[in-house]
Amino acid sequence: MNLRKRLRVALPALFVIVLLVVLLAANLRGQQSTASMPAPVSAANSSGFPPPMNWTADEDHQNMMDQLGINALRPGPSGNENAPNHANYHESKANPFPDLPDVLTLKNGKKVTSAQVWWTQRRPEIVEDFEREVIGRVPKNVPNVTWTVVNSENAVVASHPVIKQQLVGHIDNSSYPLISVDIQMLLVRPADAAAPVSVMMMFGRGDFARAGAAPLPFAIPGAPGSPGSDPPATEQLITDGWGYAYINPASIQADNGAGLTKGIIGLVNKGKPRKPDDWGALRAWAWGASRGLDYLETDKAVDAKHVGIEGVSRYGKAALLTMALDRRFALVLVGSSGEGGAKLHRRNFGEAVENLTGSGEYHWMAGNFLKYGAAEATFGSKNAGDLPVDAHELIALCAPRLTFISYGVPEKGDAKWLDQQGSYMATVAAERVFRLLGARDLGVAEDYYTAKLPPIKTGLLDGELAWRQHDGGHTDGPNWKYFITWADRFLHHKAAFAPAPAPVVPLPADQPAPRTDPNSLIAHEQLLDKTKKGRIDIYFEGDSITRRWGATDYPELLANWKQSFFGWNAADFGAPTKPKTFFGGSKMANSMESIRKSSSFSQEPTMSAALCPPPATPKLRTSRMAFRPSSAPFRPRRPTRQSF
Repeated sequence: MNLRKRLRVALPALFVIVLLVVLLAANLRGQQSTASMPAPVSAANSSGFPPPMNWTADEDHQNMMDQLGINALRPGPSGNENAPNHANYHESKANPFPDLPDVLTLKNGKKVTSAQVWWTQRRPEIVEDFEREVIGRVPKNVPNVTWTVVNSENAVVASHPVIKQQLVGHIDNSSYPLISVDIQMLLVRPADAAAPVSVMMMFGRGDFARAGAAPLPFAIPGAPGSPGSDPPATEQLITDGWGYAYINPASIQADNGAGLTKGIIGLVNKGKPRKPDDWGALRAWAWGASRGLDYLETDKAVDAKHVGIEGVSRYGKAALLTMALDRRFALVLVGSSGEGGAKLHRRNFGEAVENLTGSGEYHWMAGNFLKYGAAEATFGSKNAGDLPVDAHELIALCAPRLTFISYGVPEKGDAKWLDQQGSYMATVAAERVFRLLGARDLGVAEDYYTAKLPPIKTGLLDGELAWRQHDGGHTDGPNWKYFITWADRFLHHKAAFAPAPAPVVPLPADQPAPRTDPNSLIAHEQLLDKTKKGRIDIYFEGDSITRRWGATDYPELLANWKQSFFGWNAADFGAPTKPKTFFGGSKMANSMESIRKSSSFSQEPTMSAALCPPPATPKLRTSRMAFRPSSAPFRPRRPTRQSF
């Protein structure tokens, strides 16, 4: 019995020992058999570098939250007004943090009273805050960019000969060959310009050659507008003698969180995740635009001192950021940029900081920006009121250069989500820096907190800081003609393709003589708006003189208007361009004929007057000639205030 018992105990142990010996022998044979065979090597290992992280946006977003010690973020409001968490659109609740950081106060509490203090102290403070907390820092080890013209051809744009060039800016990736970045840019300029041309660089995609294939034929990005709309910006620019460039932001950095370990950000980080103060996509796009300007500075056909930057929506944010941080850009058109652009972060209206800290948009910003959407974190919680900077300071960083802020209207698709009022407040709050640096501002006397949006289609375009809200949608298209005219004035630019003057043939008095210059177009739009709102007491004949009823640039004329005509509901007179509308500034003969036929009045005026300033007399004189429309007897109405 004792022997059997011992065998029962020993046999299982012996089996285990034998099994271990067999497995060890098999392993040794496997090693010997494969020792002479090449081991499989991954593509990443062939270069000696670890492959880039291949995370989803949610995974990358969570990683940044972990780095910052954030346990929970507040959800952003919804753009759907029927959703339970819909965005606020009531002005009574729109300003929970009404006090903005003072753009002209140093961190030590001292006021900025000179341009020198701005440039040497205050501006660097603001840039540092933006780079650390909002947009991220450009690493010091960003590699060089080498530009190559990959295709060039002659073409025609808006009936004018042009030269089109496809360019690729290859970023040196010798430090991490697993990521390759080639910036794509399309440059178009007049072929027969006598001097270097100004260029507008625009964020947008172009058609570029596919790897290993012949260059694709050129196609101008963007399609022409609908019938009756303005020509595309590209045609307007070429016609005015400008060149233009499209720079493709997707070729610089992907527009999503999953791409943060790739593109230029991933290349510099060698495929690893960002640190909290690393740059986001907006800063990367702006950096790419600056590299495009590096190339333009080498092109002798380009006036590199007069290069502008433009973008709409998220690219409007990037355009504003580019202008703010690269002082070589001379001008900017910022289209419908919203939160993260010209809109105040501190406003509770439409899109909010919490939308930018969510996993769908966080990649635009520095990782540190997530702190301002934190509900629970090791540091507690933060909100928009804790930000050290705001949008008015981003606009102020553009001063004193030409800065045009553009929006459309919600009715046409430029949603309330963008907060046009909040962007206007930020623009007004930036005025002080433009004035400090000797530039002209919007001319708005109100404080940013009380300033109200100007009427739609009323441009504040007298200074280097400009604002205009057009009546279109989520585009800056309807503002291009005003932008180009405004820029030409300040840059002293003359159109390279000025049409030859046509023979002057006097029109019969019963035919309309409309004008198409921008000032007259603005006057016409204002007149139509005024006609819709109520009666017209008096129509004036006098061409541009009658513009002086709101002339801040001619104080003596404005004073004369207020003394003589204040209280009258007035408008400029002109021949009808279409039924029941008027166009200011036609000849006296046209006006007389229109009155005689009574065909021009959508609303019958009390009186019409001709203003005739004698050439030798600098002050405005009035020659009062009243005409009775044939359709009705003359019935004067007493003006609400002083008459003449």
